[in-house]
Amino acid sequence: MANTNDIGIDLGTTKVMIYKEGEGVVLNEPSVVAYDANSGKPFAFGAEAFRMVGKTHKNIVAEYPLKDGVISNYTLTKEMVKYFISKAYNSKVMKPKVCICIPSAVTGIEENAVVDAAVSAGARQVFLIEEPIAAAIGAGIDVIRANGNMIVDIGGGTTDVAVISLGGVVCSKSIKIAGNTFDREIAKALKNKYNFVVGQRTVANLKHEVANCMPTDEENVVFKVKGINLLKGLPGTLEISTNDIYPVIEPIIAEILATVKQVLEVTPPELSGDLFENGIVLTGAGAKIKNLDKYLQSHLTTRVFLADEPEKCVAKGTGKAFELEGKLETGFRDVTPGFSR
Repeated sequence: MANTNDIGIDLGTTKVMIYKEGEGVVLNEPSVVAYDANSGKPFAFGAEAFRMVGKTHKNIVAEYPLKDGVISNYTLTKEMVKYFISKAYNSKVMKPKVCICIPSAVTGIEENAVVDAAVSAGARQVFLIEEPIAAAIGAGIDVIRANGNMIVDIGGGTTDVAVISLGGVVCSKSIKIAGNTFDREIAKALKNKYNFVVGQRTVANLKHEVANCMPTDEENVVFKVKGINLLKGLPGTLEISTNDIYPVIEPIIAEILATVKQVLEVTPPELSGDLFENGIVLTGAGAKIKNLDKYLQSHLTTRVFLADEPEKCVAKGTGKAFELEGKLETGFRDVTPGFSR
């Protein structure tokens, strides 16, 4: 049973969100750590550290300690988790129960680092939850019923596709193609085709404002970006349109579609009927690319729709999972050091 001392953490590749019972999402900051290059000691986290990305000198490094769904620096990740928990929950009277949704590809050592960080930040009990389960709960799906639902969660580092029924994952697949993949490919295309280099934030703006999974002449948005003209070696501007971006993102969304089809192919027939009635739910910030739902639906035999506040679904589901404690069959487990069921 959840209470106001319970918090859920979506430990994402690009964002960390913390959900607090009774208050909603109380923290939403980039998964960035800035540290001293000589000592390795971190001194800034989240939004403060993000402002330093691409603007630091050689003695300061600002980086994402999680990359493509994998914890690349678990020491920095541990410090980041500890900092964010302390920032979001500072009560000295009651220690919180903490549920953390971590990337699907983490190792046991990396998992332990995250758990240790939560405990050192004051958690009295720590749970881990699988991303598709958290996303489904956060999207408002009743995951306990004997009824099949498909979640396509497109985060920063991974896309997780899963069929859920009776409180557990029936079949699933995770690929390292997601929001960051769109960013990388857009930046690469600008450099290779136009000899133009732009910053990380500019690429993100292009993805959200210009990219369209089903472009038409009527929706051909033009966006002027600032960057470096490599041929001249000078700052400049470049006009990029929806039709310029589409050939870049099409292979990525095709790969996501192929993954959805692969999971559908191994879904039991009884649950396939449920999916036809219930449709497929898109969650995650990467699912907000314009018309992705229409693109997938045009290639499948069932409805596809975007969840409300898709970028917050995992965080909300992670926090709300305590309400289902004892009812979830898979994907939710107590990992508190020294705890034994």
